[in-house]
Amino acid sequence: MSVEFDRPQDPHDARFRLSEAVRRIIEELTSSSGSSAEFEHARDLVEQAASVLTAAGHERTYSGAEASLSDHQDTFFLDFSPFVGPLNPLAPPITLRAEEDGSVVGEVVFGTAYEGPPGCVHGGFIAASFDEVLGFVQSMTGQPGMTANLQIDYRSPTPLHRPLRFAGRVDRIEGRKIFTAATLHHGDTLCAEARGLFVSMRPEVFDRLMRGRPAAG
Repeated sequence: MSVEFDRPQDPHDARFRLSEAVRRIIEELTSSSGSSAEFEHARDLVEQAASVLTAAGHERTYSGAEASLSDHQDTFFLDFSPFVGPLNPLAPPITLRAEEDGSVVGEVVFGTAYEGPPGCVHGGFIAASFDEVLGFVQSMTGQPGMTANLQIDYRSPTPLHRPLRFAGRVDRIEGRKIFTAATLHHGDTLCAEARGLFVSMRPEVFDRLMRGRPAAG
């Protein structure tokens, strides 16, 4: 039996629908061949939307953006993560689930905005996605920490607009050091492999980071 990390989103939730709309805008900006007039019209609408939100408050609390620190938060669901957060339009997003054997599986489709080589996902996004997936993996040990080292081996080009599958696991634990490993596949093709070292964080360190967090907006 698998356990989904993310909770279902209400399709009528205004913030969720706005995030989805912004993802569409990002995809269109990187692929559309519209006319100058059409882009100007779209710009006016986006500027109007930005003005509406700028006039609103900006007192959002820290509700999760770093997978590796998920045990320090109220839930595994990280609303604003740049890789798994459904409320962050920068996220593809990656959907994660925990398996009975303690491993973590992530499924994602990267759009045109993540392109590096022609038709392929940029290697930097692959590396950052591994960091996020392995962050979830090590958080399940009960002593989560932050990334100390991340090593990526790229095996074959990773295609855009195709279903991809991350699979991560804990390799071993040595004191505060948590060693992890993961793979990325497109179908049966191995696209990349990763090894990550995390060092567990003391609660007082997390509290210090929270106190130093700058105000939103």
